[in-house]
Amino acid sequence: MDTTLWVLGIVIFLALAFDFINGFHDTANAIATSVSTRALTPRRAIILAASMNFVGALMFTGVAKTIGGSVADPTKLDNGINIVIATLIAAIAWNLITWWFGLPSSSSHALIGALAGAVFIGERSELNWGGFTDIVKGLILSPIIAFVIGYVVMMLLKWIFAKRSPHTVNKGFRTMQIFTAALQSFTHGTNDAQKAMGIITFALVAAGLQDTMDVPLWVKIAAATAMAAGTAVGGWKIIKTMGTKIFKIEPINGFAADFSAASVIFGATLLHLPVSTTHAITSAILGVGSAKRFKSVKWSLAGRIVVTWFITIPICGFLAGLIMWLFF
Repeated sequence: MDTTLWVLGIVIFLALAFDFINGFHDTANAIATSVSTRALTPRRAIILAASMNFVGALMFTGVAKTIGGSVADPTKLDNGINIVIATLIAAIAWNLITWWFGLPSSSSHALIGALAGAVFIGERSELNWGGFTDIVKGLILSPIIAFVIGYVVMMLLKWIFAKRSPHTVNKGFRTMQIFTAALQSFTHGTNDAQKAMGIITFALVAAGLQDTMDVPLWVKIAAATAMAAGTAVGGWKIIKTMGTKIFKIEPINGFAADFSAASVIFGATLLHLPVSTTHAITSAILGVGSAKRFKSVKWSLAGRIVVTWFITIPICGFLAGLIMWLFF
């Protein structure tokens, strides 16, 4: 039992480290547009995002149960703890690599891909292909929906404010961006923080310390705190990419993108589906940019981002599988 608890401690540390990295890796997406348009100073944006992430993380657990039980049933795994360790090491490594190069890749893709790869190598017969496929479908459909909503919202705003002075319109929307940044950060907490909760609960069940995927209160508080702390560190490389390099974002564009992405993320949370905050906000920005002026979008950079999306799951699956094969 002592050895099990020691190993479980390593799992909890890695899961919270993943959540911390997720905080500065993915939460940068939530505040990128408000910082780039100067609706918020970087310091205020980070304080707002950290606070709203913490609140959002404490309020829902449906996504955690999906993460923890759809790819594999932890009660049927003989090697569950090692599978979780390999999963977290692979996902953390990929998040740090993409953060270093300023690419807004998905922590959700990294975690799901790594978990599937670790289960496949560790206990292949227990991999739930149906559950894994359902999660991947949600991860694929959410950016498409966010793009469409972003495009439609921006077109509506252009039509509504067509006769207004651009200066007056942007002044008003710069204030509105404070609220959408808060909403975006809150929805990020409701979905992304639950992924670490799900992995920790998965490990607790696999270790025989609890029988269900119900998330303990201490796990909720620990994951929420780790993500809020990561948010406080900030992710300026990602903010620069999201806020300035895709197209020149004005306050009305930032409002439209944040509102569209937050709608998709929160809708997924209510459906207990893990989605990528990165995918949602990037796709919403692309949709808004297309509605503003199609040629103004730097599609070459968008292409690099999309390629990163598609390679994340297989690369993380391979990394986690390799770690399982070499060490466990």
